[in-house]
Amino acid sequence: MKRLLVTGGAGFIGSNFVQMVLSEHPDCLVVNLDKLTYAGNLENLTEFMSHGNHRFVHGDICDGPLVTRLLDEHRIDAIVNFAAESHVDRSITGPKIFIDTNVGGTLTLLEAARDKKISRFLQVSTDEVYGSLGSEGMFTERTPLSPNSPYSASKASADHFVQAFGHTWGLPYNITRCSNNYGPYQFPEKLIPLMINNAIHDKELPVYGDGLYVRDWLYVYDHCTAIWCVLQNARPGEVYNVGGCNEKPNLEVIRLILQHVGKPETLIKHVKDRPGHDRRYAIDAGKIMRDLGWKPSVTFEEGIARTIDWYLANGQWLSHVVSGDYQNYYRTMYANR
Repeated sequence: MKRLLVTGGAGFIGSNFVQMVLSEHPDCLVVNLDKLTYAGNLENLTEFMSHGNHRFVHGDICDGPLVTRLLDEHRIDAIVNFAAESHVDRSITGPKIFIDTNVGGTLTLLEAARDKKISRFLQVSTDEVYGSLGSEGMFTERTPLSPNSPYSASKASADHFVQAFGHTWGLPYNITRCSNNYGPYQFPEKLIPLMINNAIHDKELPVYGDGLYVRDWLYVYDHCTAIWCVLQNARPGEVYNVGGCNEKPNLEVIRLILQHVGKPETLIKHVKDRPGHDRRYAIDAGKIMRDLGWKPSVTFEEGIARTIDWYLANGQWLSHVVSGDYQNYYRTMYANR
């Protein structure tokens, strides 16, 4: 695949993917379509905005004519769909936008991909579509979908639409379902960057319930290499789970962060649990390892140390995000264009 339309490419995972592709695959053109909602941040791509193989487009995946024009204008080979509303708490307080973007936007992309006979559609999904696990077992690609939040319900619906377009119209597709990502450029509403930011500033670290909710943690760079591997080597129609093989309770993660930045555990504050909080996620990533030869490049201990050090070294980026100043970056970049 040489000419990619990457949607949501200014978000956390999307921007890391854009950086990886432009840095490691110089023969690839990346057209980056992002609406720049609160989670889209062009400061994630400061060093790549003028890259010769990067075309940034400020726009919405729900805009069918725009998507079609981009596919034609840039002779796109493949679509990689990161664009999504992705925070569970926000989906509980306002679910409609999750349907509009995650389902309606995906449908718009699928229709354009079908009509323009795009050679591959890669849907970046989540392990949350599988629901919750008990103390044992792992999600496999054969696990029935059983979403428990408006966010995961919208992602499961989008996955079904992708598969339906493959079955009905022969659209070549793949779906990846990842575990919890962490790493540079993550918006500080998610667990790890929130705790890092609060710890740095000696603020309380809010922990839902007993803090023993278990997640499998995946370093974002490893997720990006997995997506590239699927894009290049997977057979159409295959679904791949992508996990970091790092199951950790939230409290253990938080204590590692506090230890790394030299702050006391007395900053931890247990707060009322959120509704419908899934107890445990665990990914079986054996299929992508066996079929495509992918594997994580770092342990959790290595990845979390890199992540914390990145936030410590990029205080200006973090302060811009926390204050909202990052939203001025687009206007500054394009004021005279």
